[in-house]
Amino acid sequence: MADPFSDPLGEIVSLLRPRAGFAKVASGAGHWRVTRELDGEPFYCVVLDGAARMTVDGHPTVRLQAGDFVLVPSLFHFAMESMEMEGAADGMVTNDPSLATPLPGEIRHGDPEGPANARLLVGHFHFGSPDARLLIQLLPRFLHLRGAERLSALVRLLTDETRAVRPARDMILARLLDVILLEALRAAPDETAPGEAPPAGILRGLADERLALSLRCLHADPARDWTIESLAREAALSRSAFYKRFRLALGMPPMEYLTAWRMALAKTYLDQEDLGMEEIAGRVGYGSASAFSTAFTRFVGVPPSRYGMEKGQDRAATIAA
Repeated sequence: MADPFSDPLGEIVSLLRPRAGFAKVASGAGHWRVTRELDGEPFYCVVLDGAARMTVDGHPTVRLQAGDFVLVPSLFHFAMESMEMEGAADGMVTNDPSLATPLPGEIRHGDPEGPANARLLVGHFHFGSPDARLLIQLLPRFLHLRGAERLSALVRLLTDETRAVRPARDMILARLLDVILLEALRAAPDETAPGEAPPAGILRGLADERLALSLRCLHADPARDWTIESLAREAALSRSAFYKRFRLALGMPPMEYLTAWRMALAKTYLDQEDLGMEEIAGRVGYGSASAFSTAFTRFVGVPPSRYGMEKGQDRAATIAA
């Protein structure tokens, strides 16, 4: 039976280990455009005043207005521009759209002396999990929330904490990022067109009442000897119906998801120096250290002992630096 207290979404966000990066206020006036090529880092944006147009990683352009919140868990390319740029011919643009000027408390794009037609709070952060790429695949690629007052307030707190030097700053930042991610994900609207399936991922899986039962069971007890049949029973579905439904919703077969989750947990446990290999093996569903080592090596590419040693060296180097 599914554990009502199991929270797969919360566990995924926790395992991602978000860390604060930087945040700034950017404004635009007149005709302006900003384009960036990035390396897949998480990005967020809150529109404080005015309106703008945004295009992210090939998604259709969206119009942003005051109060809107945008979250991109893995950003590679984006373009932001003033509403005035829509349909504007080159001869109609009287200022350099790419001009950026530092002003008190913000970066101004476009006309440095004109009235702002948009003011945005933008920021990047980082995922500390070694399995971030795998876990990000389970999240929506692009979230656009309108009138997200709670998120806007949380992001302002995050920005204020980022710029200040206070006791327990890093802990506060980590908790705020956890809350921001969870609030954004659970508030994510279903903008799927009629007759079109929503994108695969954990939100789609949890939105399916039958699959949510099996997901909560799997996350509540990852060490259990799960099979497709036993997971299908938790979902009250036949084996074939469960397999097909799970794969469509999550974007991967059930046992692949289980293995990926177990290995993500194992990497976290290997960071804890007080846990032995036998104990870790038992926690993630393997009867012996050798069976766990074989599975881990096949999935990760290196034995768990070597992985743990390399992580320890990385920690030592970070402390020394």
